[in-house]
Amino acid sequence: MAKEAKEDNGEERPEWTGKLDFLLSCISYAVGLGNVWRFPYLCYKNGGGAFLVPYIFMLAFAGLPLFYLELAFGQFSSLGPVSIWRISPIFKGVGYAMVAISMMVGIYYNVVIAYTLYYLFASFTATLPWLTCNNPWNTDACIQDRSVLSANTTNTSLTNSSLINGTAVNHTGVRPVSASEEYWRNGVLQLSEGFDYPGEVVWYLCLCLLLAWLLVFFCLIKGVQSAGKVVYFTSTFPYIVLTILLIRCSIMDGAIDGIKFYVTPDFSRLQDAEVWGDAGIQIFFSLSVAWGGLISMASYNRFSQNCYRDSIIVSTINCGTSIYAGFVIFSILGFMANEMGVDVKDVADKGSGLAFVTYPEAVARLPISPLWSALFFFMLLSLGLGTQFAIIQTIVTSIIDEFPERLMSKRMLVTGLVCLVFFLLGLPCITQGGNYMVELMNDWSAGFSLMLIGLVECVVIAWIYGTDNFFRDIEMMIGFRPNRWWWLCWKFLTPAVLLAILLFYLIGIKPAIYGGRLEFPTSGQALGWLMTLTSLVVIPLPGIYYICKAEGTFMERVRKVMKPLPEWGPHLEENRELDERYSKKGIPLADYRDADNTPNIA
Repeated sequence: MAKEAKEDNGEERPEWTGKLDFLLSCISYAVGLGNVWRFPYLCYKNGGGAFLVPYIFMLAFAGLPLFYLELAFGQFSSLGPVSIWRISPIFKGVGYAMVAISMMVGIYYNVVIAYTLYYLFASFTATLPWLTCNNPWNTDACIQDRSVLSANTTNTSLTNSSLINGTAVNHTGVRPVSASEEYWRNGVLQLSEGFDYPGEVVWYLCLCLLLAWLLVFFCLIKGVQSAGKVVYFTSTFPYIVLTILLIRCSIMDGAIDGIKFYVTPDFSRLQDAEVWGDAGIQIFFSLSVAWGGLISMASYNRFSQNCYRDSIIVSTINCGTSIYAGFVIFSILGFMANEMGVDVKDVADKGSGLAFVTYPEAVARLPISPLWSALFFFMLLSLGLGTQFAIIQTIVTSIIDEFPERLMSKRMLVTGLVCLVFFLLGLPCITQGGNYMVELMNDWSAGFSLMLIGLVECVVIAWIYGTDNFFRDIEMMIGFRPNRWWWLCWKFLTPAVLLAILLFYLIGIKPAIYGGRLEFPTSGQALGWLMTLTSLVVIPLPGIYYICKAEGTFMERVRKVMKPLPEWGPHLEENRELDERYSKKGIPLADYRDADNTPNIA
């Protein structure tokens, strides 16, 4: 049973049962589907092993500093990502932006989990349904031998297909499609003609989505008390499956070719700015900074938890997992390429195409394929649920912390209502045109906003609140101050790197495209930008409200709403007594407040 911390209002705020609960929750949150389906693709795209150079650079100068900052920030205040901006109310909109992003991601992320559940159930059969072309969902374009899809295919390898101008076509004149892709598009999604044709709700995906939300609800029914136990499984099981797959696939023909393709460095790619931009964006997404989840989970820590040690451990494990998963994935792709007689680059893909087309086809070629398929999709389910738990916990925590007197004792009800509303909001994503929406939300709901939030976080704490104050806060918790490296990162290096990543991101923005081929119509492009702007617009609104509500000249008002509120600080009185800045008996220190009670800009 989780321990409880008495709040000022007399209500009880739960804490993690132990240090391992929190650590595994952070690992389960940070290590998600992107480690399996995005990092390996980026690695081969950007110079193989050479990609690790910018990747580790971005980890050191951007990812890890922000990760440490958010853990310390949340743990010190014991507040969620909205209420925590008592530190500087003018920036409370940053907290609302975090929750807005988590809401949009939480809606479509559980749809991806629903896809995974469907494939998991479909794996319990003697013959995997995406292996053959004699099913009701197949068309005349279906081929079981995917090797004809390669432009390198020779005429002698064609059975039911031919080459026209270097492109494989079947005897009906239609471009061939692999059996696994037809299963995904026609059998699972029942994909419509385009974004403007939503069609009907796919009933079996609706049931899978309902099951996914029920899993989330029952695992979070008691908040960190229940979630802290579930993560013992969701954070460890994927490593077991990855290791089993690596051992099994590494002895298959062609596996070594896939691994060589993955690790062989092309250092000339380091001269390309896009490579560094990709590394920065991947680190940002991989560590899950600026989503509010880390702040939320850290807020349930004991005040004396060593957040410095935890940030190092989780960041290292997260990045190590990405690299480790790359060996597994490319050993599978190498085997698959060998089976089809094509190059590894011809079977590599990214995103849902990798997870639900290429991977299923690859495991289907292994002996006892239903077993490997079930293990693989159960692993994806564990990865997805671990991240989804933290996303929903972030939203629930933000709501309860804003109205603690009314809602602290009704956590189960709040969690249930959030899951119900999100299930209903997810229904458009499981229509026949729903996957277009999923891909649009995946590309546009988080990106620019996350990096801007991370930059603002860094600037507020390092320059407005002041690194000296923040260092003293950390010392109150863990007994020692961060060294000069963190001062340098938080004040200068990390903001500079985040600005560079923002620039790379803006330069690389392109029209929304589905599956790398189909460009979204104007309505889809507009909706994508609307999702991005939604999280950006809410950032200045609370600040404008507080400035208008304050008294005095404009600059006096700004100064007042920039300074911490009187209730800012540790949540428990016994912890506030540790420093005279927060103690009722103490006098605010000169380096913390000027004579007019305005915080120093240091």
